[in-house]
Amino acid sequence: MSAPLRTGARLRVGLDIGGTKIAAVLLDEKAQIVARVRRSTRHGMPGLLQSVISAIEELLEIAGAAASNLKSIGLGIPGLVDAAAGTVQHAVNLGIGQEGLDMRAALQKKFPAAQVYVENDLNVGALGATALLDLGKIDLAYLAIGTGLAAGFVLQGKPRSGANGAAGEIGHIPVDPFGEKCACGQRGCLETVVSGTAIARKWSTTNSRPAPAALFAEAAKGNTEAIKIRDEFAVGVAAAIRMAALSMDVDVIVLGGGVAELGKPLLDVVQKALRAQARGSRLLESLRLDQRIELLPPGSAAAAIGAALLGGGLTDTVPTLANAHRTEAQVHPSADLHLRAEIAATNS
Repeated sequence: MSAPLRTGARLRVGLDIGGTKIAAVLLDEKAQIVARVRRSTRHGMPGLLQSVISAIEELLEIAGAAASNLKSIGLGIPGLVDAAAGTVQHAVNLGIGQEGLDMRAALQKKFPAAQVYVENDLNVGALGATALLDLGKIDLAYLAIGTGLAAGFVLQGKPRSGANGAAGEIGHIPVDPFGEKCACGQRGCLETVVSGTAIARKWSTTNSRPAPAALFAEAAKGNTEAIKIRDEFAVGVAAAIRMAALSMDVDVIVLGGGVAELGKPLLDVVQKALRAQARGSRLLESLRLDQRIELLPPGSAAAAIGAALLGGGLTDTVPTLANAHRTEAQVHPSADLHLRAEIAATNS
């Protein structure tokens, strides 16, 4: 187990804010995880702020730390993020529109001892994946498949946000002009085909199991309708991978987000779809996209860890981070029950 926190410890919070959940971690000065929480996301500005504040306060309570111990708070949030200003706009899955939300000002008022960093959730996911997989300064795309769909890029070890903070918003590229209406206002976006929400529309489940897990379980049993929907979904994921790879020609494409918790069953069908799509195309065959995909271990909290890395100061402890997700023994004792509950929920 991790040693008790020393008096005056300077801690880093990282939060991954998604459309349905907030995953948060607390890192000590050696980049070890001392607390983790996962909470539902409340939508709209007041509800979202309260969700974030509550998650931070719970992390501190688990670790037995005070707000004065916080060195930094990093947030990964969907939408158009102005990292310099600490604001976010057009986070459509969170109920934040053009009026925007000044996350930095709100959190610095509540936690004045901490520096607050705000970045697009996909960029922090890519940053966390690079650290956790110990990939060094390579070009990486992090494809997050959750409530929605988007990609984050780390180029030579640095996140790439684009001129307007919209780099990687591939989920809002229209692929079917007659498709379903997207939350962004367009029709037939890739996100309406490739996301946990898209699966839930096609495959309902009456138990507590998430729709993607229920779908893949039924497909594994030989249910022909489930196999059809699963394989169509895999074709869409493969298309998203092609977009990310052909636009940036990255070394590695990492699958992340809630749906990627499916693990190897998802990887297998996506690789099969990529191989099928490459047949007859010398270009795609030469790129070997099916061999350039990586999966994060379930429950690795890559985006939350990437958010905690914002602002620097932990670069010399990346090897520790690369091992941080592999065993519960590195989690602070008071966080153990919370982590066990999360792992049980993930595997249920």
